[in-house]
Amino acid sequence: MLEVSPVRAFSDNYLWLIRAPRDGRRAVAVDPGDARPIEAALEQQGLALGAILVTHHHPDHVGGVQALAARHGVEVYGPARERMPCEVRPLDDGDIASLADLGLEFRVMAVPGHTLGHVAYHGHGALFCGDTLFSAGCGRLFEGTPAQMLGSLDRIAALPDDTQVYCAHEYTLANLRFAAAVEPGNADVLETLEAVRELRARDGITLPTTLGRERRINPFLRCREPAVRAAAEARAGTPLPGPADVFAVIRAWKDGFR
Repeated sequence: MLEVSPVRAFSDNYLWLIRAPRDGRRAVAVDPGDARPIEAALEQQGLALGAILVTHHHPDHVGGVQALAARHGVEVYGPARERMPCEVRPLDDGDIASLADLGLEFRVMAVPGHTLGHVAYHGHGALFCGDTLFSAGCGRLFEGTPAQMLGSLDRIAALPDDTQVYCAHEYTLANLRFAAAVEPGNADVLETLEAVRELRARDGITLPTTLGRERRINPFLRCREPAVRAAAEARAGTPLPGPADVFAVIRAWKDGFR
């Protein structure tokens, strides 16, 4: 299993540091939206930066990339279909991000929806998915369509149950409140909501999650479940033709949920 450290940034971002299995003195930064907390974490842990992985182009994910790459002289791996702030090794669906000298290898998954060129990195039992999947939630659709995002989530949901999911934001508590509104009879949601409420009261970190857990609590992975479909149809006031329509209704519902 990978050794991964969360690095807090901005109000609710998690930047991730993956300690290199082959060389425990180096680490890979994932979505470093701010160089300063990454530099501080590297110094605190006695690590050198070995590479950078980027999932998509939003500033809170790439804001520190150029400075870190220039200072440490490391390679940046990023989505081929998005504009990056510096030169990257472009990656698309099915490519392999091979960091052989660090003992790391990730399969690249195209996961459009939040942005059109968004990618995720899967390997070593872990998934670094940026703003596509959150614990009990998913990213807003800034560029893609509901059908695209649902397709991306379906691809992620096909990974093994024990996959460790490293999302980029601490949205879990708010997402679970919404999940409870969609499925008030889901005991897993209610139990997890209570546990997360207590954890966040202590400023605890709710990530990583696992795909097995998300299949039980995440309404956006449960669009084919009768209870979620019924909630979406009640919200829409009309029967819905298929899962993408269910997803579209609950995504719009979540956008305005308070």
